[in-house]
Amino acid sequence: MFKDNLVQMRKAHQMTQEDIAEKLGVTRQSVAKWESGETVPDLDKCKLLADTFGVSLDDLANYESDENFGLGVPPKGKHLFGLVTVGEKGQIVIPAKARKIFDISQGDRLLVLGDEGQGLAIVKADSFLSLAGKVKKLSY
Repeated sequence: MFKDNLVQMRKAHQMTQEDIAEKLGVTRQSVAKWESGETVPDLDKCKLLADTFGVSLDDLANYESDENFGLGVPPKGKHLFGLVTVGEKGQIVIPAKARKIFDISQGDRLLVLGDEGQGLAIVKADSFLSLAGKVKKLSY
């Protein structure tokens, strides 16, 4: 996991092992050992790597592209929750991980927004309406 994610992220950012080594203050051989799985960097170096690539430390260490349509580690704060199926009446089930991250509970009201060029967005109605109220006050 970690070693594969490190290689994928380094290449995605068009960096060499030397670039990573210089940024972290280690040797190129250290980076090569991390990428081969021979060793693992200490926690401080892992955090620097995650920050360098703009990903979460957890995703850098644990993300499995096989379970996520073969896609690489997502940017920090971006999520791929998986596929949902639209039911007979247009209903979908929001994946449990998404409900937890966004604090969505039974009975919450959600607002569905659409842009024909961009797709759909789902936001908690209370948050959106609160923001809309603030914007409305500013416009007067």
